Amino acid sequence: MKIYHNFLVAIEAVTKEFINRGKVTKSPFWQAKPTDKDMFEVYGVDFSAFMTNDIKKLQDEIKPNLPWADIHFKERISGIPLNPGESYKEWPFYGQDKDMRKHDEKFSHTYMERFWPKRAGYTWNNVDHAGIRYNYGDLQDIVNLLVNKPDTRQAYLPVWFPEDTGNVNDVRVPCSLGYLFTQREGFLHVKYYIRSCDYLRHFRDDIYLTAKLVLWIIDACCVQSDYWKNIKPGIFSMDIASLHIFALEKPILEKLIVDAEAEVRSG
Repeated sequence: MKIYHNFLVAIEAVTKEFINRGKVTKSPFWQAKPTDKDMFEVYGVDFSAFMTNDIKKLQDEIKPNLPWADIHFKERISGIPLNPGESYKEWPFYGQDKDMRKHDEKFSHTYMERFWPKRAGYTWNNVDHAGIRYNYGDLQDIVNLLVNKPDTRQAYLPVWFPEDTGNVNDVRVPCSLGYLFTQREGFLHVKYYIRSCDYLRHFRDDIYLTAKLVLWIIDACCVQSDYWKNIKPGIFSMDIASLHIFALEKPILEKLIVDAEAEVRSG
């Protein structure tokens, strides 16, 4: 497996792969809404890159939508299953997405609900959600597991829930499937699985928010265990089933690769 030495080089490589392997496809829906616009898509993209604990360096390499990404990240790790929250109003592309809320002014899902699902949606009692046999876990339980069993292979945080299976309610379902965190030899690695990713509107933010989550987990583990004070961020791996844009946006993609190549040469 090739591991890029930073995100700048990794994103350039993914962009080139997108242009070279992508194909125009028919897609009757976008963000759960009917559309007559063709998609430009590449199926099956995965890459890995070394992470850093330097936030400024991450921002320079990834170029997320700031300050929105940092504001939204605070909501994701707040411990509160917010829906809708407030940060969505600052999202640069919200104008294209604002009718995705239902009549009760809530989204079909939020990452805050999926990170903290124990009492998501409850307004009338304090009983945790239960699965088939056991109560739900959440992001804090991932932290607790890593503290108690640093070498565990079970630290998986799902974003795709059983209620999404088959999309029986015909709503917008999560693009992300989940995150697997693994500590080995002093490094915390992450594998990020995502079924659908819009290159122009989400790709860089998805990378940045995941890298920040790794740093947050290390800090949260340090609060409970001195062992974690020597742990550093390791390898970021992202597995994308469908990476896409609207076909009409391909010229934007081609310009981005020219800019990315110039930046890699200069940096």
